[in-house]
Amino acid sequence: MEVKTHRRASRTFLGRPLLIRDDAEAVVELETCEEMVVDDHGLIHGGFTFGIADYAAMLAVNHPHVVLAAAEVRFLAPVRVGDVMRARAEVVEREGRRREVAVEVSVGSEKVLAGTLTCYVLRGHVLDRRKAG
Repeated sequence: MEVKTHRRASRTFLGRPLLIRDDAEAVVELETCEEMVVDDHGLIHGGFTFGIADYAAMLAVNHPHVVLAAAEVRFLAPVRVGDVMRARAEVVEREGRRREVAVEVSVGSEKVLAGTLTCYVLRGHVLDRRKAG
């Protein structure tokens, strides 16, 4: 299992890869922590739930120049501090450099996010496309 993209991704905030099958699927796990909490009830900010889904999608494609272009997701349940989220991403459609990736994030048996992310495999790094100045 070789990580070819997002190699410096924080395991604390984006998760730990458990499975990677290039251009096919990935599974990522993330234990939530106090730094993700937004209120006195221990609610985790939805950005972290989306973040693990996005990271799993990137790993499912697993190309050094994969980027996220669009996302359609539904948040289905809240996540609490101490919960362990598991994201599963599967490439469900390939057309040229475009990949449609189905994602689900769960805490135990409860789905907390589901959706589809559109990714593109670029010819080079996305930041190399910017013009100086």
